[in-house]
Amino acid sequence: MNDMSQRPRSGQGRSLLPTPEQRERLRRKRTLKDNISRYGIGAAGIGVVIALGMIFVYLFSEVMPLFKSAQVSTEQAYVIPGVESGESLEHLTIDRYDTLGASFTDTGRITFFDLDGGAWRSSFEMPRPDDAMRSAFATAFATTGAFAYGYDNGTISLGRVDYAITYPDNLRQIEPELKFPFGEEPLVLDEAGRAIQVLGLQVSDRGTYAAAELEDGTLMVTSFDRRENIMTGAVTVEQATSELPGFDGRARQILIDNRYRHLYVSDDAGYIHHYNIGNLSNPRYLGAVQVTDSGYVSEMTYLNGTVSIIAGTSDGQVRQYFPVRDAQNQYDLTHIRDFARYDAPITHIAPEHMRRGFLVGDELGNLGIHHATAGADVFDAPMTDGPLSRIAISPVNSLALFADENHQLQVASVNNPHPGISFSSLWQKVWYEGSSQPRYVWQSTAGGDEYEPKMSLMPLTLGTLKAAFYAMLFATPLALMGAIYTAYFMSPKLRGKVKPTIEVMEALPTVILGFLAGLWLAPFVENRLPAVFSILILMPIAMLVFAYLWSRLPEWLRTRVPDGWEAVLLMPIIIFVGWACVTASPYVEIMFFDGSMRQWLTDNGFTYDQRNALVVGIAMGFAVIPTIFSIAEDAVFNVPKHLTQGSLALGATRWQTVVGVVLPTASIGMFSAVMMGFGRAVGETMIVLMATGNSPIMNFNIFEGMRTLSANIAVELTETAVGSSHFRVLFLAALVLLAMTFLVNTLAEIIRQRLRKRYGNL
Repeated sequence: MNDMSQRPRSGQGRSLLPTPEQRERLRRKRTLKDNISRYGIGAAGIGVVIALGMIFVYLFSEVMPLFKSAQVSTEQAYVIPGVESGESLEHLTIDRYDTLGASFTDTGRITFFDLDGGAWRSSFEMPRPDDAMRSAFATAFATTGAFAYGYDNGTISLGRVDYAITYPDNLRQIEPELKFPFGEEPLVLDEAGRAIQVLGLQVSDRGTYAAAELEDGTLMVTSFDRRENIMTGAVTVEQATSELPGFDGRARQILIDNRYRHLYVSDDAGYIHHYNIGNLSNPRYLGAVQVTDSGYVSEMTYLNGTVSIIAGTSDGQVRQYFPVRDAQNQYDLTHIRDFARYDAPITHIAPEHMRRGFLVGDELGNLGIHHATAGADVFDAPMTDGPLSRIAISPVNSLALFADENHQLQVASVNNPHPGISFSSLWQKVWYEGSSQPRYVWQSTAGGDEYEPKMSLMPLTLGTLKAAFYAMLFATPLALMGAIYTAYFMSPKLRGKVKPTIEVMEALPTVILGFLAGLWLAPFVENRLPAVFSILILMPIAMLVFAYLWSRLPEWLRTRVPDGWEAVLLMPIIIFVGWACVTASPYVEIMFFDGSMRQWLTDNGFTYDQRNALVVGIAMGFAVIPTIFSIAEDAVFNVPKHLTQGSLALGATRWQTVVGVVLPTASIGMFSAVMMGFGRAVGETMIVLMATGNSPIMNFNIFEGMRTLSANIAVELTETAVGSSHFRVLFLAALVLLAMTFLVNTLAEIIRQRLRKRYGNL
């Protein structure tokens, strides 16, 4: 018996506790799992930071070339071909392939030479009348290749440089040509045979104009029209000549725009005189502007487009002017901006062919490169020991020629890809050609080569904030109040249906919302504007009235509705008020807005676009509501029950508990929800793209559209040339958008931490 009682019972021979060896193995497994989790999560976090940093690095790598300075480096130097001792160099040109150069002398010789080495290629002599001496020279804008010599008998010879391109043996060969649009015979500018002292020329698809100051100070302008008989091929030239009103002093230079509206004459007293030649039979003198009071205008040229004038003076000033319409619809030549001042008189200004840039040389041999739109001085360095007498820039802006007074020529490479971009052109008001005042404008492309790009990021940035502001104005109250009611007042069963339904809305593609907003909501709002505003005003009032009436019902009747289901009773009220507002909208328009609220707004100075910020606010608000609602609802629902129960036990009502306990405790999560929604609104693309007119305007008018940074990138990135200024500015817009969201999120995190510190002990 004793032996039997001392035996261990079944199962008592083996301990259920782990052995030391098993505990050690379990400890090692837990340590391994902890380390994997710790280092895995840490590596993932570091990877996120690195990925974000790499995004910044990539964007910076695409943006930084915009702000690099120009570089000019001399590659070759030799004596100018075709310019002999005792002759004066009048003009230099470069062909579009940077292969041939051409020199024009005061004797009428045009010599073409290879830029690589300066070898002579061909030479032409401009025909001149017998017993006449060349007395003036002028060129049209560089892209036309046209030029003219004036003579002391009142005649001129017009020519044009052209290049014939052939491909023998698959190699490009360029042969220079000299053409005469009006024939080789000189054209009579002055019937009296007075000598031409100063000559101006312009050629465009509208015709050919020449203006001159004669030896007695008379100013005249002549138009030439070439007519060719299609049957015989005979060419006739029709001329129309007018004498211009004179001024005190003598002319130094004459410019004509390519639309033949404006003519400018610089004089030896520092003035530029402005004429309107739009009606050639009745030209008008519009006045003069003083460029300098301590010298004279030593050089004057048009920029691309022949709207802006760049004037250089004998005291080293470089200024930009262009005509601006005044209140009487008259043009006034207006001083726009100044560029870096030089230490010596300006000797020559060469405009770039396709941009608003230009090169300036002075008597000390200094070279400057500037850009008018950007208001930027992008290069400044000495190039020669003596005066820079002539400068030429290639049509593709990659090569330049610099000639000094000793006929020495420098061939220099130019690296200046983005001169039109500067801080002022991106973020400050710019006075663009054709504008009456400085403005913020985004208009990056147009149909013609003479277009002045306008790439201010201010309208896009403001448009981004405008879209986000109206979306948050619509979404934040609805989402936060809905989250508070759903988490604290709604019954668990109803909450289990409402919360997932709203969260599922977040999965709805924004392109669908944008499609509905653009094709259905925008016309609906336009046709029923009173209904929209009636709903925004009357819906909250109807809810408050219903709540008041509900509180006055007998208790036995109110208790028949389960607690937390009261919101279901609001549904018929909401539907009825919405239906009533839409139905009454036409009658409201007839009674208060003369039949059309949109026209009433227009008549009272409010521009109305069908796709506007109101439509975007509503559509994007629906996209943002699920994000804010879900996070805020979780924050309110997770407020510790002992806090709310303690408040109720002390006699506070449920609303007092919400205001005094729930909201402060959940404020951290609710603030995070709002910031998440704001980040979603700032980065939204498709809704803004489809529901607005994509107009880059500078206002917060709720009835006008906007263009956001993200939408602009989506629209224009696929249409721009890789590596161009436009391309890189779009990357800059992406960088601005990323920096904006980064700063907002950083600020939100700082505020969230302070809220946590303040309310975290509740």
